[in-house]
Amino acid sequence: MTGTPSESTPSAGPDRATPPAAPRWVKVSGAVALAAVVVFLVLHLSGVMGSGMHGGH
Repeated sequence: MTGTPSESTPSAGPDRATPPAAPRWVKVSGAVALAAVVVFLVLHLSGVMGSGMHGGH
């Protein structure tokens, strides 16, 4: 089969429309949440924050 021009171009039809980009506040919120999780994991795994943090004997 030889492809028709509408099949060969990715943006030919409405089926191939790309979804709209995420708003800036969504990207910023995601970055802040990801950074908070990474900081929490690093502190928890390094022993700085965890069960021994609350002043044991």
